[in-house]
Amino acid sequence: MFRTALRNVLAHKARLLMTVLAVMLGVAFVSGTLVFTNTISDAYQNSSAKGFGHVDVAVEPKHQDSKGDRVGTTPDLTQALLNRSARVPGADSALGVVHGFTAIADKDGKLIGGGYQSQGGNYWGAKDPRYPLVSGTVPHGKDQVLIDSDTARRAGYKVGDTVRVSVDGPVLTPTVSGIFSTDDGNVAAGGSLALFDTATAQQLFGKPGTYDEIDVKAKAGVSQSTLKAQLDAVLPKGRTETTTAEKLADDQAKTISSAMSSMKQGLLVFAGIALFVGTFIIANTFTMLVAQRTKELALLRAVGASRRQVTRSVLVEAFVVGAVAAVTGLLAGIGIGAGLKGLMGTFGATVPDGPLVITPGTVVAALAVGVLVTMLAAWLPGRRAAKIPPVAAMSSLHAQATTKSLVLRNTIGALFAAAGVTVVIAATTMDTDAAQAPMGLGAVLLIIGVFVLTPLLSRPLIAAAAPVLRLFGVSGKLARQNSVRNPRRTAATASALMIGLTLITGMTVMAGSLQHAIDKLAASAIRADYVVSMANGNGLSPDVDKKLSRAEGVTATSPLRNAPSRIGGQTEYLTGVNGSAIRKLTDLDVEEGAFTVGGDRVVVDDSTAKDHRWSAGSAFTVSYEDGRKQQLTVAGVYKGNAMIRGIMLDNATLAPHLRADATDMQVMVKTADGTSAAAKDKLVKALGSNPAIKIQDKKDISSEIAQAFTLMLNMLYGLLAMAVIVAVLGVINTLAMSVFERSQEIGMLRAIGLDRKGIKRMVRLESLVIALFGGVLGIGLGVFFGWATGQLVGSKMATYELILPWGRMAVFLLLAALVGVLAALWPARRAARLNMLQAIKAQ
Repeated sequence: MFRTALRNVLAHKARLLMTVLAVMLGVAFVSGTLVFTNTISDAYQNSSAKGFGHVDVAVEPKHQDSKGDRVGTTPDLTQALLNRSARVPGADSALGVVHGFTAIADKDGKLIGGGYQSQGGNYWGAKDPRYPLVSGTVPHGKDQVLIDSDTARRAGYKVGDTVRVSVDGPVLTPTVSGIFSTDDGNVAAGGSLALFDTATAQQLFGKPGTYDEIDVKAKAGVSQSTLKAQLDAVLPKGRTETTTAEKLADDQAKTISSAMSSMKQGLLVFAGIALFVGTFIIANTFTMLVAQRTKELALLRAVGASRRQVTRSVLVEAFVVGAVAAVTGLLAGIGIGAGLKGLMGTFGATVPDGPLVITPGTVVAALAVGVLVTMLAAWLPGRRAAKIPPVAAMSSLHAQATTKSLVLRNTIGALFAAAGVTVVIAATTMDTDAAQAPMGLGAVLLIIGVFVLTPLLSRPLIAAAAPVLRLFGVSGKLARQNSVRNPRRTAATASALMIGLTLITGMTVMAGSLQHAIDKLAASAIRADYVVSMANGNGLSPDVDKKLSRAEGVTATSPLRNAPSRIGGQTEYLTGVNGSAIRKLTDLDVEEGAFTVGGDRVVVDDSTAKDHRWSAGSAFTVSYEDGRKQQLTVAGVYKGNAMIRGIMLDNATLAPHLRADATDMQVMVKTADGTSAAAKDKLVKALGSNPAIKIQDKKDISSEIAQAFTLMLNMLYGLLAMAVIVAVLGVINTLAMSVFERSQEIGMLRAIGLDRKGIKRMVRLESLVIALFGGVLGIGLGVFFGWATGQLVGSKMATYELILPWGRMAVFLLLAALVGVLAALWPARRAARLNMLQAIKAQ
């Protein structure tokens, strides 16, 4: 039987190739997704890591918590503390660290790297151990700067070039005095790093004479714990905290792991989808192949083979096919993983450099899908074929399912589908975090239920296409009858396409609805034509508002300035605005009182008012950051939203209580001519063409907020493109088997007058009907899941409403039809070329 199985594999080379291709695609789908997942995860993790070779103990300021009416503060690390740290017996050296946002423009004036990845710092002394010089010399003053080697390479800068740099004030144009190398993760991820001498960095980052951190290196033979104890003994208690490099490394690893967990979970969802679709198509393929060999297996039974031997021969064939497909699929998957990483850049994502990561888990998964899943997929149909009596099997290729089995299948499917719908609807009433697991469980139950019910659903849905098929005459009528002749096989073929379109449609519905909600939110909250902010989300210099207010065509501006305060023993953030202009720049619904900001009169959002039990006319006492108190009056209560909320008061009232280095979150700008390229260009020039500053209209704001889920949607489209390829192969297999089964019937049709064009048309229409059936089911399920997920989002976003992307759904349906047409090309050609006399004689 073993030799028989091997001979059978080699005797049917076309069938072998088709089966290996089906299994290989399933393996490639899974391994490619895992390679992509591990590569991206590893790259981001490595890019976030940094070495601690230059430090044994780090000294950082300890934040003083808010108490009573006192606002919490963070003490400064002064030069005196650095000197004291350097003098402890176990210290070999101590250096002060200063860092902050620094934008570097390329030669076209555009910002290099993403905003949060553009960093600046200080170069310590004559030779900083953190940043080895590659060329040039150390910087001195504002007119000299060091840049990292990656940025120099990407932008084409060399020593002696002039570069445009901005911190939070005017644009600087220093000379590149040198280029250094670094293991900084932000640089590896596509960002930039600029270094000034220490005094200049302190001045630029608003920290004159102070440091963000003090790094202490231990003498030879002194342990990190001993050095930490010595520092703790001499540094001010309660105002500083010391951490060993070992602890910093451990904390960093935990932080990176936590930050990566969401991304890993999202990517592993893709791997799960890949595994499901890959397993599904393998099982479907082997079910059809064993059914095709029913007569052959029955003949083996007739000449003396036992049921076990027949089943074993099928498993041997599955093992050979699975082993070959596992190896080729793994190699193809590695290529797919590399290709998907490359596509990330096309979709606008900055991916850190790093090698392809092929873990043992990926290899095991490829072998498991290729060998174990293939054998499991072959076991059930092989066992079923072995149980058919030889005489019955040789008289008919396909044994009809019994009424009892169909009733049982439909009952189980109905129960799963009902349970899935119930759980999904119940999840829509829960809190967003608590609803995730039930929503996922309900989705799985519903998909399984629909998959089990698909044979039952195929008859009425395909029957609905009968009026259209009649237009094609005899070919159309025969296509409809053939597509419902074996509902289980038709349903199994359509299901692979159904799963892919379910996910694509669901994500598209969610993305479109969220984009609409964000657009509506921006339009309803802001009257300003432009919002100006820093590229990395940090604060703007107050000079920005002054320059904008003097710019040509500007009619009104208002900075939004955040400041902590204490109200009723709680920390509340105040938002300082231009009281005379803020009403012209916002479009907020006033629920009570008047939107009046000035002097001691403020406006409060409805949520804050409810928490403090305030209403229009309520008075309260605020303790500012400098410790002074003032009584303020609520002039009005407005409806807050995700973009604007909190306590607004006039900057003239707030400014005297702020620190000297206070900054603005953003500046709202109204222009005489509204939004236009010319108006935006005037604002850019008024700010000195600063690469660190973003000038956005409402559309830009909406696009930026939506960028994250747009990227995820594009990634999903890329990953699920393979599901379409798998679906095409599944339809080809089904049609090829259908042609094989009906060889005699096709020969008779040719004999009584149906020409080759008619035969081709019949097979193509059958394929089209099956593909559209899967497409309709997938789009229907996708809309349901999109609605359900939207119910959760709607509870957090007042402007959310379900938007059905009719245009895209029509494209998806056309895509399903295209799958059907392409899949039918080879089977239809094969059917048309059958010799009618040989086909009629076929048994």
